[in-house]
This record gives sequence, C-alpha cells and structure tokens, in this order.
Amino acid sequence: MTKLTKPEENEGGLLKALTVPMQRRNFFRYAGATAAVTTLILTTSCDDDDNDVNPPVGAVNLGSGDVGILNYAYALEQLEAAFYTEVVAKSGSALSANEMQVMMDIKAHEIAHREFFKTALGTNAIPALEVDFSSINFNDKSSVLQTAKTFEDLGVAAYNGAGKLLTDSGAGLDYLLAAGKIVSVEARHAAAIHDMISNNAREFGEELIDSNGLDRAMMPADVLAAAAPFIETEIDFSNLPK
Repeated sequence: MTKLTKPEENEGGLLKALTVPMQRRNFFRYAGATAAVTTLILTTSCDDDDNDVNPPVGAVNLGSGDVGILNYAYALEQLEAAFYTEVVAKSGSALSANEMQVMMDIKAHEIAHREFFKTALGTNAIPALEVDFSSINFNDKSSVLQTAKTFEDLGVAAYNGAGKLLTDSGAGLDYLLAAGKIVSVEARHAAAIHDMISNNAREFGEELIDSNGLDRAMMPADVLAAAAPFIETEIDFSNLPK
C-alpha cells in the first residue's frame, strides 16, 4: 500500500520548457506544460453544495455534478502520476536512456494534470489516494510498458466518456475546454507508449478507434472498475452524473 506523495513540481524542466526554444527531445515536456499552464488560468470555482454527501465509512465519495467529474479525473491523474513516479525511480535498469526520458516527460505532465485538478477543486478535492502497484514488475520492461499502455488508453477513453457529463454553461465549459486539452496530451502519451512497444504495428485497431474513426469512450463505472486493481482506496462514485 503506497501513500501518494507530491514529487518535485519542476522536475524535468517543466516550467523551463515554456521559456526556452523547443528541442525534439523536449517535445513531450513542452506539450504537457503548455496544456497545464493554459488550463490553470481558467475559472476554477466549485459549488460546495455539489459535494455535500457524506461518504461511506472507508470510502472516498467523488461528489456530484461538475465537482464529481473533476474529482473523477483527479483520481485518475493521481494514479498516473504515482505510476510514472515509481517508473522513474525504479525502472532505470529496464528502460533505455531514451525510453526513460519519455517516462520522465510523461511523469511531469501527469503531475501537472494532477495539480491542475487539485487547484480547480480547492476544498472540494478528494484526499490523496492509496495505490497498489504490487502486480507490476518495475524491473521488467514489458511489465512497465504494458501497464503504461493500459493507463494511457484508459485515460483517453475516460476523458472521452466524461466530457458529455460536464454542464454546458458557465464554469462547465471551461472545464470541458481543459479536459479537451488534457486528453490530447494523454493521447500523445498513448501513441508514444504504443510506439515503444511495437512501433505502432496494429496498435490502432477496433479496440481503440471505432468504424467512424473516433476514439472509444468509457463511462466512469467501467473506467474505475478497470483501474480498481491499482487503487487501494475504496471510491464511491454513486453520485456522479449519469
């Protein structure tokens, strides 16, 4: 059982990448930093009444309305940030220098995403979750990359499914814009991981993209069920918009 901690915010040159010319090796870092800093300037006020349900003993209640959806995204970003923090700390012997650089870039993005949602939610934010990565062998390249693939594909599908649950006026539109920017970065992550695994061979089939050329979407219940093996904290999502 691992308690999520807050890694160094500026690790990997996240803020520096906004003020210096972009180089190829800094592409991912630049993309993630830009999305996070852009979304941080949006209106982030939340209605306290949206999260007034007392969670069951031992469970974290995500809340309702836009607050619930933001907490849902925040939970997923906590999971991803924790995973890549572990990868960077433990997988040096399993990954090449270039592969580790990509992992460091993705880690910086996920931390930025996590902190965006934490700031947007303010006092409505759920607490830090506890994760369980005992099924992952961080010294094995295949285990690391397959888990990264699972998280990134799941993240893209989660944002695609959650977008329609946000309100269509006021701050909800700002959150929808932010989600659109973040999911595009998550999709870049997914593409990079797929390429590391198999050079994109047969990686964009029906399981990811439908017959209309659109990314698949998943609803919160399905996403949280898929993520459950990696999250120790019990999550109550019963009040999320349907």
